[in-house]
Amino acid sequence: MAGVTRRSLLGLAAGLPLAACGFRLQGAAELPPAMSATRIETTDPYSHFVRRLTILLEQNGARVVEGAGATAVLEIPLNQVRKDVLSIGDNARVREFRVVHRVRFRLVDTAGAVLVPEHNLEQSRVISFDEQDILAATREEEYLREELAETLSRQVLRTLGTAGA
Repeated sequence: MAGVTRRSLLGLAAGLPLAACGFRLQGAAELPPAMSATRIETTDPYSHFVRRLTILLEQNGARVVEGAGATAVLEIPLNQVRKDVLSIGDNARVREFRVVHRVRFRLVDTAGAVLVPEHNLEQSRVISFDEQDILAATREEEYLREELAETLSRQVLRTLGTAGA
């Protein structure tokens, strides 16, 4: 019995500092009511970013539609991933590079009124390239691209959620 009480007290003691600083688990985003049926306009609807954003929107109560029947349009004119060389080794080969993912978006209703003004978001990560382990480096780059898309899709959702609150 003392073990259960001790664990309960330790859990309470660990949780108090988090509660005092205002920490809370992130719940569902409160999307604007106009997003009940949302069409996504983008040049690459099959990118990891757009697919992940679609899932997040649907998990938070929006229905993503194509064509007619939309009550809002999420415009994504820019969804760009690029790779910048940061350093070159003494053998004239890339030693380090940065993967940068940029997104620009805005939300409008079907009449064209702006519900959420245009936002630009950017995330980047640095990769050290080892030509001795090229398969691992390639997989690491793919993983980072997916992680950047995931992070940006969550940021877009939070931005849309603050407009709905």
